[in-house]
Amino acid sequence: MSTIIDQLQEIYPSDFDLYLFHEGTLYESYKMLGAHIVTTLGNEGVRFTVWAPHAKQVSVVGNFNNWDGKDHEMKRIERSGIWVLFVPGLQEGELYKYEIHTPGNKRILKADPYAFYSEVRPNTASVIKRLDNFEWQDSKWIADRKKENIYQKPMSIYEVHPGTWKQKEDGEFYSYRELADRLVEYVIDNSFTHIEIMAIMEHPFDKSWGYQVTGYYSVNSRYGSPEDFKYLINLCHQKGIGVILDWVPAHFCKDAHGLSRFDGTPLYEPIDYTRADRPLWGTYNFDFTKPEVISFLISNVMFWMDVYHIDGVRVDAVSSMVYLNHDNPLPVKLKNQFGGEENLEAIQFLQKLNEVVFKKYPNALMMAEEATDRPLITSPTDIGGLGFNYKWNMGWTNDILRYMKLETNERPYHHNLLTFSFFYAFSENFVLPFSHDEVVHGKKSLLNKMPGDYWQKFANLRLLFGYFMTHPGKKLLFMGGEFGQFIEWKDEEQLDWLLLEYESHEKMAYYFRTLQDFYSQTSSLWRLDHVQEGFEWIDPNNSEQSIITFMRKGKRKGDYCIVVCNFSAQAHAHYQIGVPSQGKYIEVFSSDSAAFGGSGQINEEPINVNKIPYHNQPYSMEITVPPLGISIFMKQTKKRRGRVTE
Repeated sequence: MSTIIDQLQEIYPSDFDLYLFHEGTLYESYKMLGAHIVTTLGNEGVRFTVWAPHAKQVSVVGNFNNWDGKDHEMKRIERSGIWVLFVPGLQEGELYKYEIHTPGNKRILKADPYAFYSEVRPNTASVIKRLDNFEWQDSKWIADRKKENIYQKPMSIYEVHPGTWKQKEDGEFYSYRELADRLVEYVIDNSFTHIEIMAIMEHPFDKSWGYQVTGYYSVNSRYGSPEDFKYLINLCHQKGIGVILDWVPAHFCKDAHGLSRFDGTPLYEPIDYTRADRPLWGTYNFDFTKPEVISFLISNVMFWMDVYHIDGVRVDAVSSMVYLNHDNPLPVKLKNQFGGEENLEAIQFLQKLNEVVFKKYPNALMMAEEATDRPLITSPTDIGGLGFNYKWNMGWTNDILRYMKLETNERPYHHNLLTFSFFYAFSENFVLPFSHDEVVHGKKSLLNKMPGDYWQKFANLRLLFGYFMTHPGKKLLFMGGEFGQFIEWKDEEQLDWLLLEYESHEKMAYYFRTLQDFYSQTSSLWRLDHVQEGFEWIDPNNSEQSIITFMRKGKRKGDYCIVVCNFSAQAHAHYQIGVPSQGKYIEVFSSDSAAFGGSGQINEEPINVNKIPYHNQPYSMEITVPPLGISIFMKQTKKRRGRVTE
């Protein structure tokens, strides 16, 4: 098989693209680098392009040449560090790697950093793949997204690990295509608005959950082909469900075929080993001082949005990016050029990333998993913010789970864990996450974190979910929580769906579906999620009885609901709360309904308002407060005359 190099200058990247790549502003670098099926001068074949500036020589090897690169040496484009080769006759599905001769005269084999597909692990070769052969049918979804105000819409995200959501009877994985109908129907039945999918980019070790990546442009081959994954996304969009991907720009794994010491030298990682190594995770950090790495990473997000139509990314480990010593136990602390601990180049990268994404996709979801109290995560970059439009509120998650684990007689002494989040709830655009991180490695499932006997565990979980849905902020729940998975996530086996055969779990699943449906239909719970005007305390101070009462408000006058959460096991009759207006109120939702497994202590009849000021409100009313329960009230109107949940 012959090769064509010098005589076909048109296969070379343009000088302009090379300039942008080395400047860090080539935001579609996946079109220039990698393996592309092309036709040039009547010859169809594959153009290979790779960045390996310190290599002495680079060849393409694969089945087509018995993994011997002597006949397929690549041509270096002057001083650019870019190597190019066109091989006529190669077709989709061929395996390949780059054979790199290092400055130290070693021969190493590397997978393509820009490969569009990979062999199924434990094999590690890249696979030639075209991505232009899928017929999308989601134009309505894309058009509608451009019009909507995402901040004033309900958002409830289902976090899914596709290999362990459901498995076949023999324990094998469902493909993306096989999973699609099952998963999308389930998500719709449970009134989720988005799916966040883990482990989509190629990675060698299943139990890394996709957080140690080798193929940033390669869809995880364990679950099928790029066309299969597009089928899943296309179906989501046709059914009105958004898709978010986990994305890991902080670090990458050290596996020999991956990005580590790619051309025999530190290339994607810093040259300084103390800045490159991430000992806690056994990985390398990306080097944000290199423009080519910036082009690689920003292009990667654009690739998933351009080619796969995804709606956003959750950016993993942002704290570890912006702080040199976060989760990085080194004997000597790292400092930046000014003596501080911020990674200034990583901050600039994140700001540029968000600017580029929002310029092309104004309604994209760019979500930061950021664990510190650093301000301005979701503020514009021109005022010093990082430019994300959402941040995971991990402080809220830690506080509320710490509180819920307490025995009910201990809760009065830790009441601040319930109320502290409201001091900062509107400082960022928050997502409230109950993610996979909360239910692994001995942390127990959400249900099993709850104290008390079996009935109290379920009542506590219903209360927790009710508080979760009424607290300001968008929502995220890891799979299994919705039906009370009792064992923590096992990360190799499917969820315990057999639990739905038991009444308590079946009622929990019914409760969660009903709660989600109520949330999606109640505009006061999401219309003003990110501004103070959407929330008002009625009584935050009843620590003795572990009860909090507040209002959630919408835009229109009279669009509000009153939320009463009782975190004690004691029920209360004739409990007095302040209300803002006269008339009658009805209980529109109660977690204590017998249909949900509760004790049935609900407010069945409309409640008359008294002209007695209370809780800084001009009026008040008396209600029944159930044990370990949440009750939600609205003004009675001609349209709203009874409980909406039964």
